Amino acid sequence: MQSVPELARRVCFILCEPAHPGNIGSAARAIKTMGFRDLRVVAPREADYRTHEEALAYATSSADVLEASKSYATLAQALEGVTYAWAMTGYDREFGAPLTPMRQAASETASRLSALEGSIAFVFGTERSGLTNEEVCLCQGCAAIPADPVSPSLNLSQAVQIAAYEMQLALLDARGDAGALYDWQGRFAHEEPAPLEAIEGFFDHWERAMAACGAHDPKKPRHFMEVSRRLFGRAGLTKNELDLLRGVCAAVICPKRDRIGTKTRGKAAMREQTQNDPKNSPMPPEEQ
Repeated sequence: MQSVPELARRVCFILCEPAHPGNIGSAARAIKTMGFRDLRVVAPREADYRTHEEALAYATSSADVLEASKSYATLAQALEGVTYAWAMTGYDREFGAPLTPMRQAASETASRLSALEGSIAFVFGTERSGLTNEEVCLCQGCAAIPADPVSPSLNLSQAVQIAAYEMQLALLDARGDAGALYDWQGRFAHEEPAPLEAIEGFFDHWERAMAACGAHDPKKPRHFMEVSRRLFGRAGLTKNELDLLRGVCAAVICPKRDRIGTKTRGKAAMREQTQNDPKNSPMPPEEQ
């Protein structure tokens, strides 16, 4: 939990009476991948779900979240320490608050976390029938995931994944880091950009390669090189990428099968030429 941001630590996901241990494991994985850790389970059908083979299989690398999850007898107990709870439901209910789209609910949650103490919960019902009216009435808001009316029902862990994803985006946006998800997004930033002279050398190589394979007719260019420059210019080529492309051009001009042994033959030819060159012959003793 130490590596989880403070606001994310105060977001919890509550599963009410889940019937399938696999869904609990999948939910653990869903929230961990989005940066959350607080999973609470109310009256699960399998009391030993934390060690259940199916739950562990679906949790994969999030078995720690599964193991750390807390189990409660009732939703009221699971809501301990929660200052605001969202009932996750897409049904048109007689009871409960008006439905709020999931993205809006996540945005409001981010604002509440900054202004209030305590945790905020997203509460999910059982797989077959969702939340009961009594469970909905224990929540202050109702959030719905927009879905096709023809098929509006989501798997429990799928719904958890979407809620966690939207909540992660809302927290990133709240702290001004929208779009800045992970360090690995800049994994290519250290690569050296290709210098201008190298790029110009590549274009010469590219033109010869395309002419060699018949894709480009230098006598009837039809703006081939202009379009090529525009295409590769958008790529922002690095030195490594340019080297790769030059290798492709070399292979097009002279396939590898035709190049095998050329270095050896070239060296042998140079040695033979050197040996046959009169300039390299030893001078007669009388001329020394």
